[in-house]
Amino acid sequence: MALRRTWAVALFGVDGVLVEIEADVRHGGLPSVQLLGLPDTALQEAKNRVRAAIQNCREDWPASCVTLALSPAAMPKTGTSYDLALACAVLAGAELVPPHRLAGTVLFGELALDGRIRSVRGLLPALLAARRAGMRRAVVPVVGLAEAQLVEGIEVLGAEHLRDVVAWLRDLAELERRPPPIDEPPADDVPDLSDVLGQPEARWALEVAAAGGHHLLMVGPPGTGKTMLAKRLCGLLPSLTAAEALEVTAIRSVAGDLPESAALIRTPPFVAPHPSLSIPALVGGGTGLARPGAVSSAHRGVLLLDEACELGSKRLEALRTALEEGEVRLARRDGTLRYPARFQLVLATNPCPCAPARDLDCQCPPQVRRRYLGKLSGPLLDRVDLRVRMRPITAMTVHSGAEPEGSAAVRKRVEQARSAARERWSAHGWQTNTEVPGPVLRREFGLPAASTGLLDRGLEVGAITARGADRCLRVAWTLADLDGRDQPDAEHVAAALEFRDRRAA
Repeated sequence: MALRRTWAVALFGVDGVLVEIEADVRHGGLPSVQLLGLPDTALQEAKNRVRAAIQNCREDWPASCVTLALSPAAMPKTGTSYDLALACAVLAGAELVPPHRLAGTVLFGELALDGRIRSVRGLLPALLAARRAGMRRAVVPVVGLAEAQLVEGIEVLGAEHLRDVVAWLRDLAELERRPPPIDEPPADDVPDLSDVLGQPEARWALEVAAAGGHHLLMVGPPGTGKTMLAKRLCGLLPSLTAAEALEVTAIRSVAGDLPESAALIRTPPFVAPHPSLSIPALVGGGTGLARPGAVSSAHRGVLLLDEACELGSKRLEALRTALEEGEVRLARRDGTLRYPARFQLVLATNPCPCAPARDLDCQCPPQVRRRYLGKLSGPLLDRVDLRVRMRPITAMTVHSGAEPEGSAAVRKRVEQARSAARERWSAHGWQTNTEVPGPVLRREFGLPAASTGLLDRGLEVGAITARGADRCLRVAWTLADLDGRDQPDAEHVAAALEFRDRRAA
């Protein structure tokens, strides 16, 4: 009997910490199993799962005192992904398997009572953490091989059963290196912008939003195309970079939403939750360590809040920190988690509760309309760069004879504008104008007084806040990029101010 160790990974949001599992198997005393290191209920039950799995694989469970310690000991451990590492530590401690292949190997997987290795959440971010910690090899469930092989720089092996891992440790067999064949899911069919009738102002606002990464508010009667336009925003955005794709895929892995094909998610995600969702479903939450919410699922993509005024002020106000900082920090009993949440917010709402096709037919008293739109608070609207009024649809055909412009033509202009912004901010590592801090815009890329005169007057009379002025500058830079100009002029600043006109909301 001996002291042996294996390795696993503890996940905190999308961040992982390497966990050392020590197994001390001693002769003498009553047979017992002690699991140390702040395990939760699911992990505490691993003692019974591991014992049954080992015995059902026709291996001997040591009839002695077994102590399993998970370090760092003061860090809470949750979930069932430690089962395989615990089983291998016990077998190595009982000298039933040689320990040489366990060195530098991290193990993942939940054990069934018959020894089958089941998939676990968060495999991708866990392997990224293992690679950063210097691990050379990982053993994962076979069903997770496709996801695991997205991580380069670490050898990934797959196992279906605990017997396979035991045979591999004894140098009697090799583990799988290729994932099982899986039918590729059909490519996402992104709807085209040409489907939307009319709405030239809203179309232009959508193009500006796509070019600069800006947040957008659309106000108008039902059936005017608010939701249709929002769903077509992802079709105007460029594909994700390799680093962004890893971030988005890791969040889906933690949430358990990654498809079986486990390919890197290259297209910006589109998330449109129902207005009845709770605050934890929106920003993240749950018992123990919180899971990602809708804002994190929309990371590097679009979050559409349709019927925004029906969500209520509490849910809407919960978005403010995420909009400002690009991440969500959730403090819970078991620790504080960080989830990235850098998304484009699209708010769509009716102008009043009765929402007739024409404003002239509205039956709501003025105070009812104010109360309804008042759910979109000033601080929240201050973070929304573009506000647009939707026109009522007056005809089902376009009388001009010209076909509505499609997504491909708009996407080409968006890519050119984003390329100009990326080149300008490349030294700082920013991709879009909306990521640039206000002090940098004012200090390093300051505009002449002739261009910013309208902003100065707006600040003087209280028409806009300092944050609003910074956001106007970002929109002005986006408008200049779309025009192919080196920097904004007074017309671009005036157009950016028009987008923040409160009458649009």
